[in-house]
Amino acid sequence: MNSSTDETLVNKACVPCHGGVSALTRPEAEKMLGRLASRDWKIIEDGKAIKREFKFADFYRTMSFVNAVAHIANGQDHHPDIECGWGYCRIRYQTHAIGGLHENDFICAAKIDGLV
Repeated sequence: MNSSTDETLVNKACVPCHGGVSALTRPEAEKMLGRLASRDWKIIEDGKAIKREFKFADFYRTMSFVNAVAHIANGQDHHPDIECGWGYCRIRYQTHAIGGLHENDFICAAKIDGLV
């Protein structure tokens, strides 16, 4: 972790989001992005989602990672889109209920960063 990382983000828990709140603005999302340990997360889709790709030495390690991500997602009740294959996994987070980004997306990203 670098010194600019807000370690409290990884210690937070997701709060249920069923809509009725605004998605983060692009500047707010960029600020949240700066709080993550990894600089590999990217804001995509005009600020409506974040994405990161992970590389692994083989399929077994990839699938072990995917299972660990699933464990985090279930524990937080906040589930990403996952694309994986031999040696790679792409994680995309968006809060579908609000059609954009929420703090929950960054909380989960921080927890995933802790896996690698």
